[in-house]
Amino acid sequence: MEHHPLINLAYVVAGILFILGLKGLTHPRTAVRGNLLGAIAMLIAIVATLCNNEVLGYKTIALGVIIGAVVGAVMAIKVQMTAMPQLVALFNGFGGGASVLVGYAALSKESPDGNFLIENIAIACSGLIGAVTFWGSLVAFGKLQELDFLKKPVRFSGQQWANLGLAALVILLGLSVAWFPNNFLFFLFLIAASLLGVTLVIPIGGADMPVVIALLNSYSGLAAAATGFVIDNNVLIIAGSLVGASGVILTRIMCKAMNRSLFNVLFGVLEATGEVAEADEVYAGKIKSTSAEEVAMLFDSAQRVVIVPGYGMAVAQAQHAVRELASELESRGVEVEFAIHPVAGRMPGHMNVLLAEAEVPYEKLKEMDEINPSFAQTDVVLVIGANDVVNPDARNNPSSPIAGMPILNVDQAKTVVVIKRSLSPGFAGIPNPLFAADNCLMYFGDGKQAALDLNRAILEG
Repeated sequence: MEHHPLINLAYVVAGILFILGLKGLTHPRTAVRGNLLGAIAMLIAIVATLCNNEVLGYKTIALGVIIGAVVGAVMAIKVQMTAMPQLVALFNGFGGGASVLVGYAALSKESPDGNFLIENIAIACSGLIGAVTFWGSLVAFGKLQELDFLKKPVRFSGQQWANLGLAALVILLGLSVAWFPNNFLFFLFLIAASLLGVTLVIPIGGADMPVVIALLNSYSGLAAAATGFVIDNNVLIIAGSLVGASGVILTRIMCKAMNRSLFNVLFGVLEATGEVAEADEVYAGKIKSTSAEEVAMLFDSAQRVVIVPGYGMAVAQAQHAVRELASELESRGVEVEFAIHPVAGRMPGHMNVLLAEAEVPYEKLKEMDEINPSFAQTDVVLVIGANDVVNPDARNNPSSPIAGMPILNVDQAKTVVVIKRSLSPGFAGIPNPLFAADNCLMYFGDGKQAALDLNRAILEG
């Protein structure tokens, strides 16, 4: 398909802005600008596409834009930061679903230049990646939402061989669609690909969902790129390739942060299978509770304090109270830093976004590799709602399900204070021996209220 030169120029500009936007998203200081550049690029791409003379049905397109804008605005306003990973999973799925619909619409379209095979291969790729992304993302959403029937990993004997056989069937059906395109074969192909998307994600536990979300994000980009080839849209190919490549890079970063193999992620095997100790064995008679007044006394004699935010802080929306606490400590001459684990929360950057929202200075946010060597020289570590990312079993117990996962070495500090509602386990579903350590005090309560009480106790002390 030949495009008007101005349309191609607009696509080039949009592609450049997509790249600059992606670059901006690599740092909190430039993330807002990067997001704006990406939005502008998408607007340019959409307007340029609508200016194409071959585009018909503007009323239908306008209706879709209005419905999509309303739904998107409502979701953006209503969804809490704690549910953002679920929203990302849904968005990934919607992108995959859209690719499937485009592939189906293009299946019966006659190729003007006679390249039926090339176009049909693109349609098959769009359908395959799109269906796997859509159904895999729905399963991921269910796991993140902690739906009862998806909360625990679903595993059965010979599961990987079954997945391998299903993948072979999908490829065979995809080739059949490319050579002998018809709706019946395409529907069989989509059913098999959808089943593959489900079976790839159901064996993965909640602790590994950050990796899965990153991978599904990559899949949605690849599905978009394949769709670009189907409808001969250059900017869709560029944008999809950028998302696909960046998603793979992010997946590798997450795998490194969790000591996982990318190969195992692709085949749905993430968690170790070692024996898990019972909570009573770990905690019985060893838990030491504390109060706001006692923790305030610890802060009085402390020179260095490190705050470790976790998902519990996000749930309690405690970031502003935590920032006030940190500011009060600093006004008293205490050195305060924030230790950020790359997979704290339920998606990469979760803690950074919350703390940036509370106007915590960026230079106070220290990544795991940077701050780990200094825990031994830290007087008090305040852990707010974090669990698996501070679990020393990852370092000390080779049979643990999180064995080998890099953690924040908070147990090496002089005193650790953990704010949690209860002794309930984290995403990995295992007890944390840190809570029973000699140098650990448990402050049970809501994260926001606990931070406010600590600030009050310091002021009254």
